[in-house]
Amino acid sequence: MDKFFLQQQVLERLAEDLLQAEEAARVAHETATHEENIAENKYDTLGLEAAYLATGQARRVEAICQTIARWRQFRPAAYDDSKGIQLGALVCLVDADGKEQQLFLGPAGGSMKLVCGSEIVQVISGDAPLGQALLGRCEGEEVPLRGVPVRQHYEVLWVH
Repeated sequence: MDKFFLQQQVLERLAEDLLQAEEAARVAHETATHEENIAENKYDTLGLEAAYLATGQARRVEAICQTIARWRQFRPAAYDDSKGIQLGALVCLVDADGKEQQLFLGPAGGSMKLVCGSEIVQVISGDAPLGQALLGRCEGEEVPLRGVPVRQHYEVLWVH
């Protein structure tokens, strides 16, 4: 599985999210500044509420732009057994029930599921609880996941 292909998929999804967020911000701004939403008395807060929404949408647009910049600068390195799992690793885990899952560790803000051929790959950041538990681990090691309602254990099957 090509990590650079996965990175491109993440960037495409983020670009789609950005377009949607920009449209939502535009609509919220138009609503906040529309002449019909001018307060007629101190209890008329529709315009104020719309302004808060527009501000939140603008912040979301900025956050997505920052995430896109991080993912564009991201260069997934080849797996080095002496360092263990690092950002950029493609990892296959198996749980106690034998269920396998593939993860791609990347920079913050890219949490999503991708389809690569017939495989589903979960993108997580190194800041996520599972991402933190994986950092520095090697093939064959157990990965206990603490801080979740039900304690979970995984085994690292392979890393690329």
